[in-house]
Amino acid sequence: MATRNLDPDKLRAALDAQLIALDQPAYDGPASGLADVLVGAVATAYERGLAPERAAERLAVRHLLNQLATTAPGRTVEVRVPPHAAVQAIEGPRHTRGTPPNVVETDPRTWIMLALGQLSWAEAMAKGAVQASGARADLSGHLPL
Repeated sequence: MATRNLDPDKLRAALDAQLIALDQPAYDGPASGLADVLVGAVATAYERGLAPERAAERLAVRHLLNQLATTAPGRTVEVRVPPHAAVQAIEGPRHTRGTPPNVVETDPRTWIMLALGQLSWAEAMAKGAVQASGARADLSGHLPL
């Protein structure tokens, strides 16, 4: 699954909605930093015990999955973060049909925490927050992003 560029207008709208939900002013910085600021705003919502805005969480997850696919290109491991997105990453043998032999699946909050380094791979596995199957499904060498 190829990475996709995220629509800047959708990023800005989701970021502003998340910032308003956090009682912060709308974003007035450069467009180049939208996705990273959005990830930070979603992480702040989690830290405050709040549910992030759905669109903000979805775009933050997609942005971080795109980063994984960019930094670890390949099609050996499918990383799924339902209900928001999935990517294939990591070099090695690829699959073309059916369920891939190497699958990682987790929830949005866990994925964001892993990607930001707020949770280690070992901690997430020990808590049962990540389901990983296959010989190459260990993402610890690729996280945090």
